[in-house]
Amino acid sequence: MPIHNVDIARQFETTADLLEIKGENPFRIRAYRNAARIVEDLPHELASMVAEEADLTELEGIGKDLAEKIKQIVTKGSSPALEKLRSELPPHITDLLNLPGLGPKRVRTLYKELDVVDLDTLKKAAEAGRIRELPGLGEKTEKQILEGIASQADSSRRFLRAQVIPYAEAYQEYLRASPYVKKIDLAGSYRRGRETIGDLDFLVWADDAPAVMEHFVAFDEVREILAQGDTKSSVVLQSGVQVDLRVVPEASYGAALHYFTGSKAHNIAMRKRAQQRNWKLNEYGLFDGEEAVAGPDEEGIFAALDLPWIPPELRENRGELDAKSLPELIAESDIRGNLHAHSRWSDGKNTIAEMAEAAREAGYEYLAMTDHSKRLTVANGLNEDRLLQQIEEIDELNQTLSDFVVLKGIEVDILEDGSLDLPDSVLSLLDIVIVSVHSKFNLPADKQTERIMRAMDNPHTTFVAHPTGRLLLGRPPYAVDVSKLIRHARERGCFLELNANPQRLDLNDNYCQLAKKEGVRICINTDAHNRIDVAQMSHGIAQARRGWVEAKDVINTLPRDPLIKLIKSIKG
Repeated sequence: MPIHNVDIARQFETTADLLEIKGENPFRIRAYRNAARIVEDLPHELASMVAEEADLTELEGIGKDLAEKIKQIVTKGSSPALEKLRSELPPHITDLLNLPGLGPKRVRTLYKELDVVDLDTLKKAAEAGRIRELPGLGEKTEKQILEGIASQADSSRRFLRAQVIPYAEAYQEYLRASPYVKKIDLAGSYRRGRETIGDLDFLVWADDAPAVMEHFVAFDEVREILAQGDTKSSVVLQSGVQVDLRVVPEASYGAALHYFTGSKAHNIAMRKRAQQRNWKLNEYGLFDGEEAVAGPDEEGIFAALDLPWIPPELRENRGELDAKSLPELIAESDIRGNLHAHSRWSDGKNTIAEMAEAAREAGYEYLAMTDHSKRLTVANGLNEDRLLQQIEEIDELNQTLSDFVVLKGIEVDILEDGSLDLPDSVLSLLDIVIVSVHSKFNLPADKQTERIMRAMDNPHTTFVAHPTGRLLLGRPPYAVDVSKLIRHARERGCFLELNANPQRLDLNDNYCQLAKKEGVRICINTDAHNRIDVAQMSHGIAQARRGWVEAKDVINTLPRDPLIKLIKSIKG
């Protein structure tokens, strides 16, 4: 079975989790977590490099030991180190990590103190009120655990869209190689750019449908065949992702692509529009009685209903059918720079010079270095003296650069009272000041909102990073009134971030649309912690497009000089 980078990264993360549950050396744990991030961010497949017997140690951040483990995973499906750890711990203990509020350290406590080994024993311990008795947990955590178990039972398994991209692309390439496939598209929530994906939906126009079905189920990453028919089949991949395939005739291809792209709410609105003309719209076509009005392509469906072609990201029945004109959605090529990045000065993996070079290679005109401030000790945050030293380093570097600038910045923690982690005397020396919440996530909504608004009132604040603090499929957003933050940003003149990290994608699409409506510009940043992350904007762009965002709504689509002028103009 082919092994993708995301599979290797997942195994490294699992290794780190198991080591932490066992209470092993924290430096060893951190090494595996760093390795997972490095591997997942690589632009090329490591499996291909292993097959070509390339020297993996030539890759940045890949040492001899890590290279050997990658080879083991690619060739054997797993590493002996991981299998040994799995044999030493209960087989389902890592399932607990999928619940909000439970990290490896807390799982270790539950395992050691209460003999919790899986979801069943965890639920029993929580229902018996035993978890609240443990130091550092308490009644609130116990309640959160029970809610998490109930929520997990009620929802089907979902994946980050970024996680399924390698599987989707590999499967599509495989299907396209069939001589019977004339056209192929990915539909569903994947095509609409949703943050998380339940399954993958392929649509194919083919001459010989049964032959395509045979080809489909023979893919070497298939773990289980759920159904195999003449025009529809479903499989589950080794990764756990379900994939559905439908084969349709050429005459219905556009109608089927529209139908299976969705969303359900958009499709219902489109069918009602057809019914107003006494027409019928379904996956087979658009019909006036028995006569087909449109069907071979999507453009024909929309045109027949007096609509422009609607981009898939907008098909959520949020006004796209009634809009007088549709936005010219932002594209990745519109981005001129990245305003949120970390270096070795805090928890990044590369030097400032290396990060700047990566940004230049991506075609950017600027990069803001925004390492963490001192309160975030776990990230080696900068105090006043270290920040001043970093400013000197950036000034010296900028003297060697032409047609590019490294902007001086900081990601400064918002303290509980809304004050910032560094004094104004230092913040005044910077080009960019990002304010963000990294603690006290459990404040009531009114206090959390007021806290962030106070930070926005600081005259040096440029924008609020990842405003709700969520981690998709991992940590829910903290309680905060984002609509108030958006309106306060309008009044104050500062901005909000859309963090493009696929685990964050924060702001969500609805808040992006609200910010646009309120005239509040956003910035799309990768929150880069290594040189590869610098230009990984695609996930954030997909989110922005779902929020109706245009290039003019995003400050880092501006060229360097206008951007700097804009940022200076908002300082009080």
